[in-house]
Amino acid sequence: MSEIFASVMLMVVLLVLLSGGVWVGLTLAGVAWFGMAFFTARAAGDAMAISIWGASSSWTLTALPLFVWMGEILYRTNLSESMFRGLAPWVNALPGRLLHTNVIGCTIFASVSGSSAATCATVGKMNVPELRKRGYTEAQIIGSLGGPATLGLLIPPSIILIVYGVSAELSISKLFMAGVLPGLMLAVLFSGWIMVWALLNPDKVPKSDKQLSFMEKIHEARHLIPVVLLIVSVIASIYSGIATATEAAAIGVVGALVLSAWQGALTWDSFKASLFGATRLYCMIALILAGAAFMTLAMGYIGLPRQLAEFVGSLNLSPGMLIIVLGLFYIVISCFLDGISTIVLTMSVVLPIIQAAGIDPLWFGIFLVITVETAQITPPVGFNLFVLQSMTGKQITYIAKVCAPYFLLMVLALVILWFFPSIVTALPQNM
Repeated sequence: MSEIFASVMLMVVLLVLLSGGVWVGLTLAGVAWFGMAFFTARAAGDAMAISIWGASSSWTLTALPLFVWMGEILYRTNLSESMFRGLAPWVNALPGRLLHTNVIGCTIFASVSGSSAATCATVGKMNVPELRKRGYTEAQIIGSLGGPATLGLLIPPSIILIVYGVSAELSISKLFMAGVLPGLMLAVLFSGWIMVWALLNPDKVPKSDKQLSFMEKIHEARHLIPVVLLIVSVIASIYSGIATATEAAAIGVVGALVLSAWQGALTWDSFKASLFGATRLYCMIALILAGAAFMTLAMGYIGLPRQLAEFVGSLNLSPGMLIIVLGLFYIVISCFLDGISTIVLTMSVVLPIIQAAGIDPLWFGIFLVITVETAQITPPVGFNLFVLQSMTGKQITYIAKVCAPYFLLMVLALVILWFFPSIVTALPQNM
């Protein structure tokens, strides 16, 4: 009963602070402090200092500002325009045309970053100005970026899959392979929705560039070579074992600087502008992460995640109903906690439940990551929403609304995976 009262009070405080215009990171920290001060015996100030310092000093987190900086550098060169020149002839024949570059860009960059926020920020910095310049609607620009950017959590290398693998004692390599086909399936669903929307709203899609022959398309594709070389170098450094994700991000920054200098776009002013732009965007993201870390600690002390998980386990549901209930549970809880914290706090209770129900932990890991992905574009604390807000200046409610179709597509993907589990298990079985 006390946990229910605590959860209601925390929700009230959260809504009051958000409606008052308080920054999201400070709101999360404020809610956590309120919970620690009134519902636990632990000193709130000491807990806040430890949790925020721990979240801010994480070596793994270093990859995020580096990838954001890489995107800022590319944004201030001609590489983003070159990427459009290379991709445009190939996607112009598709309904929706250049909106597909958001999906393709996010799918490619997700295989580099392992972070949803980094994918959203980097691809957004390159694509949003180009799509605006070409007259695409703001709603479709934002929606086609916010949804596909969540692939950063699923397509390997994925930090959240590593955390799940450690928690569930599963092979990280098999988990990475398990995420490949579902990630590509989601990318196809996203592009499919763009096509459907474009066919239903042909007047809202700018006119196509002139149609080119196959050889002319190949010729235009040469503009992709610098970006492709940069991405391949980052991916190759990770998969060859030469570099970690963080070190690969540093390689990406150096590569972006080299390409920028080669194009003649690297000046002292552009260097400072890219550095300050990346710093502003990362500080916003880091404040949210710090607040989420403190809120995670507070939730753990209050016992809300464990109580909810134990309640689900006590219902004795069939496997199908159990998956539905757990899906709803994780969608709700992931709206308030970051994905990694959600897994860490609940896995010790949830894992025995799914194993007792005969559900494959490998399959459940992919199901869980996609479920957590949905929370990246749902209020009140979906990280991608705030990254998009910082880039576009739009209200959170507007961004969540235009991203809603992509949320529904991820739910559809979960249904498909339930009926066709081999999409997850096919590649790991052949390892």
